[in-house]
Amino acid sequence: MEEINIKDFLEYLKKYIILIILLAIFAGCITVVYDKMFKIPMYSTYTTIVLVKNDKSNISSSEAINQNDILLNQNLVSTYSQITKSKLVLKQVINNLELDETIQSLSKNVTVEPVEDTEILKISVTNAKPELAAKIANNIAKVFKNEITKIYKMNNVSIIDEAQINYKIANNTTKRDLVIAILITILGTSTIIFIKFYFDDSIKFSESLENEIGMPIIAKVIKDSNKNDLIVYKKPNSLTSESIRTLRTNLQFASVDKSLKTLLITSTLPSEGKSFISANLAISFAQAGQKVLLLDCDLRKGRQHRIFKLNNKFGLSNLLIDTNNSLRDYINKAFVDNLTVITRGAIPPNPSELLNSQKFKNLVEVLYDKYDIIIFDGPPCNTLSDSLIISSIVDKVAIVSCENFTPKSELINTKEAIKKVGGDIVGDILNNINIKGHSYGKYYYYEDEE
Repeated sequence: MEEINIKDFLEYLKKYIILIILLAIFAGCITVVYDKMFKIPMYSTYTTIVLVKNDKSNISSSEAINQNDILLNQNLVSTYSQITKSKLVLKQVINNLELDETIQSLSKNVTVEPVEDTEILKISVTNAKPELAAKIANNIAKVFKNEITKIYKMNNVSIIDEAQINYKIANNTTKRDLVIAILITILGTSTIIFIKFYFDDSIKFSESLENEIGMPIIAKVIKDSNKNDLIVYKKPNSLTSESIRTLRTNLQFASVDKSLKTLLITSTLPSEGKSFISANLAISFAQAGQKVLLLDCDLRKGRQHRIFKLNNKFGLSNLLIDTNNSLRDYINKAFVDNLTVITRGAIPPNPSELLNSQKFKNLVEVLYDKYDIIIFDGPPCNTLSDSLIISSIVDKVAIVSCENFTPKSELINTKEAIKKVGGDIVGDILNNINIKGHSYGKYYYYEDEE
């Protein structure tokens, strides 16, 4: 069974704290409304009877009760309690008071309990009408006394206290119900969230994440609430832009022994943000003064031409098929200094074959000497071999994962698949992190105020 990290769970739970509070408030309001508007007020009263020997024909008023009488009465307490709520007694009470209810319903509102260490029985009755509750209690005691005389042929039951009308509501438990409702809601919701956390295989940033996925986290890219594809260019002082620059720096330090010239950005699944990372990382390198080429190798769904608003008529697929046109016809100058882009081009029927062709390898060799760094925007690896093909010919591979989206097991499979073909993985780029859910967000000390 997978070990549960309590700290990680508490971080996970913090994301749902507002939901838990709202549900608890809602449950509390429902409980109060029900108790005040729909719950029928009930009133309770009681009468008490004592078991004594009261046979005046045999003893005088001054004669003490002998020990045998006491033992007999104590043994009869349990039996008498059952007789009090028997059909024999309750049916007569219903007839005597002309009650409009069944024996079963009346029995639910009658409680008989012996008073500890005594020979006294307490008969409690609850009813929506306080006057009727008192009548029922007194009538039960009366009928019970008569039936005991008939059954045991002895007069050993005396009524101590007759039931009095009690106007205090017996089931006024709003405060208790409110506390219970709130506690059950909090515990229930937390339990559901824990189950979701336990079975949720998606990537969640934690101190142990690198060990779990078996590779370093080279950057944690903050989520951009405005979903700006070119945030490094348009909002350079944003937290997201700062995290992209951190990624650039970490990539440079990861390649100290050998200059990083070719870098594949891929992912496990679609919609994890690999094209967003590729485009902004390319801009970041260009802004640092390096000559950059962004190569859209996602020949099926590549979107760099949309991100940079470029013509996609002549792209990589066309370049690999055509034989007459010059390379310069396919290179697009972006609006950022030092940055050029080769778009996807027309969608071919055989993307994998084109990327695995000798012509593509020759193209990479030609481009290698023309640029300081080439960023390959590759397709996801979950069902396609395209990025696996590219990973074997580039210097480094970075895998983009998305917090709370990418399955951990799938990410590990992607890592292993790239390693099998000889790809050199520099690490994982954890994308789309919600800064409000993490304590490390405080280390980013400036934000664009526009």
